[in-house]
Amino acid sequence: MPGMESPTLIPPPDKPRPKSSRPRKTSRGATAEEMSQRQREISVSEFFAKNRHLLGFDNPRKALLTTVKEAVDNALDACEEAGILPSIRVVLEPLSETRFRVTVRDNGPGIVRKQIENVFGRLLYGSKFHRLKMSRGQQGIGISAAGMYGLMTTGRPVVILSQIRRKDPLHEVVLKMDTSRNRADIVSDTERPSEESIFADGHGTEVAIELEGKHLKGRQSVDEYLEQTAIANPHARIEFVQSSGETVVFERAVDELPPETQEIQPHPRGIELGTLIQMLERTDRSQLGAFFKEEFCRVGPRAAKEICGKAGLSDRTWVKQVGHAEAERLYNAIQEVKVPAPPTSCVQAIGTKTLLSGLLKEVKGEFYAASTRPPSVYRGRPFIIEAAMAFGGDLPADEPARVIRFANRVPLQYQQSACSSFKAVLETNWRNYGLTQPRGSAPVAPLVVMIHMASVWVPFTSESKEAIADYDEIRKEMRLALQECGRKLQTYLNRRRRMARQGERRSAFLRYIGEIAKSCGELTGKDAQAVYDALMKQAESKTAEFDLVLDDEGRVVDDGGSLARDEGVVIVEARQSPILPADGDDPDGGDGTLFGDAPPNAAKRGARSARKRTRRRSN
Repeated sequence: MPGMESPTLIPPPDKPRPKSSRPRKTSRGATAEEMSQRQREISVSEFFAKNRHLLGFDNPRKALLTTVKEAVDNALDACEEAGILPSIRVVLEPLSETRFRVTVRDNGPGIVRKQIENVFGRLLYGSKFHRLKMSRGQQGIGISAAGMYGLMTTGRPVVILSQIRRKDPLHEVVLKMDTSRNRADIVSDTERPSEESIFADGHGTEVAIELEGKHLKGRQSVDEYLEQTAIANPHARIEFVQSSGETVVFERAVDELPPETQEIQPHPRGIELGTLIQMLERTDRSQLGAFFKEEFCRVGPRAAKEICGKAGLSDRTWVKQVGHAEAERLYNAIQEVKVPAPPTSCVQAIGTKTLLSGLLKEVKGEFYAASTRPPSVYRGRPFIIEAAMAFGGDLPADEPARVIRFANRVPLQYQQSACSSFKAVLETNWRNYGLTQPRGSAPVAPLVVMIHMASVWVPFTSESKEAIADYDEIRKEMRLALQECGRKLQTYLNRRRRMARQGERRSAFLRYIGEIAKSCGELTGKDAQAVYDALMKQAESKTAEFDLVLDDEGRVVDDGGSLARDEGVVIVEARQSPILPADGDDPDGGDGTLFGDAPPNAAKRGARSARKRTRRRSN
């Protein structure tokens, strides 16, 4: 009411807190000093031991494949760098249902004794990471990680045999990896006399790793990996002793090593600002002009002077006077100055002839085409894209095309959908080349597609090196290479259809040519044989392409078409599959002639037509 004081609100008494909600003493009360005592450095091998799936050791089957892959890749690299034609022996020895001993022996130059424990017992140790030069290995992780996986799953050490010359002793080293220190612990070190050498050439390396694994044939298996390796490396001989004891030999198809690649300096367009600052801090050059000319490729005196001028500096400016602001101006100037593309001597393509040799050896098709793109650049790093395909023959016609992916001659067997190579296949419009292609899928045809990327640094999506990252520049080059092969295939299919139609015309003509010649002779009074010969000559001129002859390499002899002149095409007549429906049998059951014995050429042509019709019906 007015004039009355408002009552004072008295808060209710606090309720006692339940015992369960009382604060408990936890580690959150630790001091900074106590927390600092818990912090410690971990080695790279300790990290990958806990995250081995990053290196491709997800499951026993994949771990077995990864181990063989890393050992074979190292063997091929060592042999090629030493100028030796590779001869590799791979043995899978089953010790139990889930345990195998993997042994890989090569005829390479061997490894000097003091480097064995570093090569096989330390992660991120090698000679390839810092070089801008094409090689299979990059990070120095693979074979050491395989030995680490074997030690973790079986507790057994790695056994290495190495000999560098015939007269030198053979070293046998047994070692384990200490993951906490990223170092190797030597279990035993034995030196054998050269008379006990197991290497036929007197030099080489053998590594044996015991591990938990699973050997199954089929896709994504050791068998498929070695088969694809033989396709991309036809200069190598690979002997594979399977877990069943059966031996498979992939003989070399060529006796020449790939041309040797050369190491190059970084390209200025491929570096970032932080990298440029670090290079300025570490260089031995005193002036900017000498720094750009010596530390980068494709930068001459004129380009170096232009870069420095756009940054407000001189090519005689002392490097030690360049701070962060000056380095940023130099970096921006690099993006504006026109610098030639990096040299391509650091990468080497497989080559169309070698690609075709590998496919002919391993894939039973009827038409083969290959294409090599000109060198291109991504992030300042040169790369070359190659594509090849095999069509028809014994390949299944009702399944999606098989895509075989390679990076620096190494097969990629996992993460196909994440790979730029596979995406390029899906993006290509195969309908333009006469094939059936469901939306968003690979073409459904008797087709095998092979894509290879050669680069000084392949941008893999993970440390396990299973898929190529999807850079726009890379995918574009892959698509262009596939389109070039597709155009060759389209030309071949069109010619096959045309030849089939001509064959049908000739077959129908030969059925009645005897009766026609006889009737014309009776009506005109001319010699029936002369009429028959004239009609046969006319048939030859109208269906001449049906009589094409192929040489020992499957090429068309005396054909003016573009395929005959294309070195990236091989046609194998004996494996041809049908393009058009087969004709019916001759209703008269005869040879299509009135005169008992047809002329020799006509008999051959008739027999050839019959054989082709029979082959089409059987297929």
